Amino acid sequence: MFKRYFITGLLIWVPLVITAWVLSMIISAMDQSLLLLPEAVHPIHLLGFDIPGAGTVLTLLVILITGLLAANFIGQKLVGWWEQLLARIPVVNSLYNAVKQVSDTILSPNGNAFRKALLVQYPRQGSWTIAFLTGKPGGDVANHLDGNYVSVYVPTTPNPTSGFFLMMPAEDVVELKMSVDEALKYIVSMGVVPPTPKSARRRGKAEQPLPTTSSGTP
Repeated sequence: MFKRYFITGLLIWVPLVITAWVLSMIISAMDQSLLLLPEAVHPIHLLGFDIPGAGTVLTLLVILITGLLAANFIGQKLVGWWEQLLARIPVVNSLYNAVKQVSDTILSPNGNAFRKALLVQYPRQGSWTIAFLTGKPGGDVANHLDGNYVSVYVPTTPNPTSGFFLMMPAEDVVELKMSVDEALKYIVSMGVVPPTPKSARRRGKAEQPLPTTSSGTP
């Protein structure tokens, strides 16, 4: 009986503590934006006491204002000038372009990256795992793949931020009727938290076909 109550208490507190810990780390990191301001305008000097989360609000405002400025003609010119400046720095240029291409692909509302959860056989035949559609092979790679291939990302468990990039035949992947969020929960929980069948069926009605690619000659 004691063990049952103890486990029940853990099931309540562990998610709360981990959620609070992650949020605390994010807020603490975003609060570092206050260091960009002169000390005279910090809350502790203006009000006499510190305000937790003030830097978070400042960070969100900076991101919002940056988006508003970049949406108009003058802002686009400034962004273009800034990118041209970074292009003149050898190491920074490669790193910036790589990160920008990935972020543009993932965060773009019109992109297909991480919009679909797939079921693939990995790391061997008969062993199945969940992957995410990231697009289709392009460039010279597509010229060496015979048939219709798709690019997928296979995350690791329980840390989905690391994983493997694979190019697989489209007929070898199974499109799942579940959202990306449900798939991530399934992966992080190591299969303990399965997706809800009803919500998966409802979302499945709006699914779109996998992207196609032209075949090339190996």
